[in-house]
Amino acid sequence: MTIETLGIDIAKNVFQLHGVNHGGRAVLKRRVMRDQLLDALARIEPCTVVVEACTGAFYWARKFEALGHRVKIVSPQYVKPFVRRQKNDSNDAEAICTAARQSHMPFVPKKSLEQQDIQALHRARQRMVNHRTAVVSQIRGLLLDRGFAFAKSITRARRMVPEILSDLDNELTDLAREAIGELYDLFRDLDRRIASFDKKIDRVFRDSEVCKRIAGIKGVGPKTATAIVAAIGDGAEFKNGRHLAAWIGLVPRQFSSGDRKILMGISKRGSQHLRSLLVHGARAVVRTAPNKTDPNNQWVNQLRERRGFNRATVAVANKNARIIWAVLRTGEPYRSAF
Repeated sequence: MTIETLGIDIAKNVFQLHGVNHGGRAVLKRRVMRDQLLDALARIEPCTVVVEACTGAFYWARKFEALGHRVKIVSPQYVKPFVRRQKNDSNDAEAICTAARQSHMPFVPKKSLEQQDIQALHRARQRMVNHRTAVVSQIRGLLLDRGFAFAKSITRARRMVPEILSDLDNELTDLAREAIGELYDLFRDLDRRIASFDKKIDRVFRDSEVCKRIAGIKGVGPKTATAIVAAIGDGAEFKNGRHLAAWIGLVPRQFSSGDRKILMGISKRGSQHLRSLLVHGARAVVRTAPNKTDPNNQWVNQLRERRGFNRATVAVANKNARIIWAVLRTGEPYRSAF
C-alpha cells in the first residue's frame, strides 16, 4: 500500500484519514482517536499530508513534519466544493485530499511556534480593544439616556466621564453614578491591559530584524509589521506581491463573463485584522500627503484627486502589501522607487 496524499479531517478527539495512491485511488480509509493519531502516521511511509486550516492545524503540522511527512494546509473554503453527497468525517477527509491534488490550489502558510506566539498577542489585544469599545458604547448610551452627550471618541470618554461622575450637582442618581463608575473602572482596566500588550508587541518588534525592515515602508508600523510576519512568515507561499494583496482582500471583486468585465469593491477576503492594520496605516499616509512634496506623496495626492480619499487609501494599502512581500522575499531593506 503506497500512499501519495493523505487527507486528515481534524477534530477534537476523532480524526478521519483518507489516503490515495499516485493514480488517485483510495487505499486507506481509517478513523483514529487522538492518542492513536501520531502512532498511525508513524506507521505510514513519508507522504504528503493535508489538513484543513482550523484550530490545532499548525500544531499537528509540526508533529507530522517531525515524522518525516510533507504537510500542506488548505483553506476550508476551497475544500467545500469537493465534498460529495452528505457531509460527514469520511467525505470531508476525501474532499481535503481531492482539493490538495488540484494543481492550482493555494495553500495556507504554515506557522512556527514563534509566529503563533506573536499572533496570540495580537488576538488577545484585539479582544481587549473590542471589549473596551463595547464598554465605552454602553457608558455613552447610559449617559445619553440621562441627558449627557459626547462624541464617539475614546479620548473624549476619558475626559468627559470622570467630569460627569465627579459633578455631584448634576441629575445622575447615586445608583446610576455607581453603575457607570463601575463600568468606567472596567474601561480603565482594559486601557491598562491594552497598554501592556502594546509594550509586549513593541518588544517583539525591537527584537526582530525582519519586522524592522518592513517598518521602513510608509504606513507600516510595529503592530502591522509583527502581525504580517506572524501571519505569513517569509511569504514563500505567495507567488508575488499581488497574490499576497489578493489573499488579504485588498483587490476588487470580479463579476465578469465573456467580454463583460465588472470590477466591484474590494473582496475583503483573508485576515480582517491584517487588512485593517494596512488600511489604517495607508489612511495616515493619504491624510498627511498634502503637506509633502516628494514624488511618492505627489503620486498619492494625484490618486486622491482622481479617485477620492477611500479608494486612494485602499490603493496605498494594496501597494504596501506588495512591497512587504518583496522585502520579505529578497531579504533586502526597503528602498523607495522614487
